[in-house]
Amino acid sequence: MSLKSTIHSAFEKHFGGDGIFYASAGRINLIGEHTDYNGGFVFPGAIDKVIMAEIRPNGTDKVRLYSIGFDEEVTFGLNEEDAPSQQWARYVFGVCRETIKRGFVVKGFDAVFDGNVPLGAGLSSSAALESCFAFALNDLFNNNTIEKFELAKIGQSTEHNYCGVNCGIMDQFASVFGKKDHLIRLDCRSLEYEYFPIVLNGYKLVLVDSVVKHELVDSPYNKRRESCERVAKRLGLETLRDATMEMLDAAKSDISAEDYSRAKFVIEEKERVLDVCDALGRGDIETVGKMMYATHNGLSKDYEVSCEELDYLNDIARECGVTGSRIMGGGFGGCTINLVSDEVYPKFIETVTAKFAEKYGHAPKIYDVVVSDGARRIEE
Repeated sequence: MSLKSTIHSAFEKHFGGDGIFYASAGRINLIGEHTDYNGGFVFPGAIDKVIMAEIRPNGTDKVRLYSIGFDEEVTFGLNEEDAPSQQWARYVFGVCRETIKRGFVVKGFDAVFDGNVPLGAGLSSSAALESCFAFALNDLFNNNTIEKFELAKIGQSTEHNYCGVNCGIMDQFASVFGKKDHLIRLDCRSLEYEYFPIVLNGYKLVLVDSVVKHELVDSPYNKRRESCERVAKRLGLETLRDATMEMLDAAKSDISAEDYSRAKFVIEEKERVLDVCDALGRGDIETVGKMMYATHNGLSKDYEVSCEELDYLNDIARECGVTGSRIMGGGFGGCTINLVSDEVYPKFIETVTAKFAEKYGHAPKIYDVVVSDGARRIEE
């Protein structure tokens, strides 16, 4: 049964009749890791894995929400004190509240949702959920008068204020602005963006999920951020966006070796994003791949956010002749993103599955992804 059919069957069972279908996508980031909070560039795109919902206004001031994945129905009001206790429902409640706080209209509705965005793989299923409902509320109750950037900010504010995650804007941005066969270069300082066609004739984008997430005693994310902020301050800059390696080397004696390494990665990664955009424009897939490997090396050695399992996946990719491979996401587990030629693909999948399972006792999960559209209403 298709995702849409599964959702409609549950909608009929719980609420009766028909609603309107909406969807929003998970995302990948081809390159540009840990650059967002340093005022740099990221290069994400929406993918063909979505959160989908069937929604219908119900004429009340209450939301009735059923999650197929959690097999749970929740009813809540639209005031601040009505927040549901279930974490999954708080994403939808937060979108309602953030929309209302901005002066827009939200009325009661019935909804059923489900998705095929793999959970825990770093594909931002939560941003897809937020963007799906933000888009729907805009369409159903506000005549699509909320600008797309505001929809992304509604999702980001939901994470901050209702889910306890102090995330950047990239995930929600990619989920809302995604465009089939295009990646989006987002300037995280100015929020200017540009679409770049991604033509992968003869190549596939493949995620290899280690199914590993290392629990860490302290917050490595915050420590990396503090390192970057210290170096920027020493250089007299607001962020590392305007830093160069010449500036960093001139100040090397005044900063710790660790802070130097962190800043070195960020400065080099900023340039790699721009180089990859240029390479895609030329159809130079080999250069894109080289930059991906360079990013992995920097994340592993300079930024130190890799782990043994991810480095092993990267090594296997190199051995198999994969064009490009790197950690995707914050690190310490999760996925590698791989740019794989059609000729190498069968051998790579077979080899990485067998070798990883032999070494770690479980097979990785493999996801082929296609760059696709973001948040949308699904017409019949």
